[in-house]
Amino acid sequence: MNWDQIAGGWKQIKGRAREQWGKLTEDDLDVVDGRREQLIGKIQQRYGCAKEDAERQIAVWERKVSDAWFR
Repeated sequence: MNWDQIAGGWKQIKGRAREQWGKLTEDDLDVVDGRREQLIGKIQQRYGCAKEDAERQIAVWERKVSDAWFR
């Protein structure tokens, strides 16, 4: 699954992002709206981590995304 697919289906899978990063609010996820760089920034803000760590977390999560998440 690539990020274009994630961005395109953001409304269906943003709950999965909330499961992964519980400190992100519904408003945070609405602001992100499928944009990877916005998600990186929100993770940094809520978790106080470096950009590289946020990018790593997203890369791991991105590999877990499956077609089943879009149902």
